[in-house]
Amino acid sequence: MKKIVWLASYPKSGNTWFRAFLANLLRNSDKPVDINELDTGGIASARIPLDLQLGYDSANLTHEEIDRLRREYYLRRASEDGATLFLKVHDAHILLNNGLPLFPPEVSHAVLYFVRNPLDVCVSFAHHSGRADFDRTLVAMGKPNYAVAGNRGRFHDQLRQRMLSWSGHVRSWADAPGHRVHVMRYEDMKLKTEETFTEAVRFADLPGGTERINKAIRFSRFEELRGQEQKAGFRERVHADSQFFRKGKIGSWREELSVEQVEQIVRDHGEVMKRFGYLSENGNVCSAES
Repeated sequence: MKKIVWLASYPKSGNTWFRAFLANLLRNSDKPVDINELDTGGIASARIPLDLQLGYDSANLTHEEIDRLRREYYLRRASEDGATLFLKVHDAHILLNNGLPLFPPEVSHAVLYFVRNPLDVCVSFAHHSGRADFDRTLVAMGKPNYAVAGNRGRFHDQLRQRMLSWSGHVRSWADAPGHRVHVMRYEDMKLKTEETFTEAVRFADLPGGTERINKAIRFSRFEELRGQEQKAGFRERVHADSQFFRKGKIGSWREELSVEQVEQIVRDHGEVMKRFGYLSENGNVCSAES
């Protein structure tokens, strides 16, 4: 029954990059996988697969009703599908009103959790949202009840996702009870790529020796993903006038955030930043190599 590998992260933290790597690793082809065909298991919050399983329109249900059905949907998929499922998740690891976790550990083989410096997350998430409004984004990142796709007045192809604050999101998954969790820093994915991706492969019991892993890394490098998006688009892009694979840089916050914005993010998330090496004990932002 333990068939699901959850690929979990706050947005813009390396999740889609790893999914591209995973698709290339599993397919083991002689050319890169199309970024619009990352068919490794799907997105946990996608509405259409749930509706097809239910046989009716989930838009008529409350968010709480949908969350309970989502849990049952994951249990059913794990019992029916023969292969390991790799599900992308942006929700925090939350408990439902009945006290049960939305993401059931009894069918969880592993969690790969991607974390990134929240200063860079703020910049990337703001551009991803199509506004580049850093103040608005950092406020959202600090809200303990932040959620996306939660507007009942609009139809979303994504179900509501309760994100919590950035710190709450990170803690919820890093300390998720009942799950085997492996945390991957985005910065390590960039600077120690082979080592970091290999550790994830081994933790999740994925196939592939050194040669196969390195080929999957080459086929999913940022330049390849951005080139494909520029040529044919990317269906997971939120806004048509923004790029999903924009820069992928470490430390771009230094060029775009004001001193006041940096100080606010550190006030909101300093404790978790220290835990994952983004902030020193005396409150200084650490370099990417730390």
